[in-house]
Amino acid sequence: MKTKLIVQNLKCGGCAKTISSKIAQVGSISEIEVVVDESSVSFSYDNESTLEKVVEVLKTNGYPVEGDSNTMTTKAKSFVSCAIGKMS
Repeated sequence: MKTKLIVQNLKCGGCAKTISSKIAQVGSISEIEVVVDESSVSFSYDNESTLEKVVEVLKTNGYPVEGDSNTMTTKAKSFVSCAIGKMS
């Protein structure tokens, strides 16, 4: 199955790099595409539990999907994740 998620706090290539590397670690994920201008993450996955894991990984790293809570703590996490993505 293929899906496209709109995520919050996605602002640059550093964010995109972090998102790609973190969701690739979930397993059973392929065709990852992050489009900064659209704040979107597209990928193929094999079942609903995999999709749920990806949503949780995004949230944990500061990139909640559109409609989820986006607290100051979450925004701070995205700032750190972005910086790490830029350095790696």
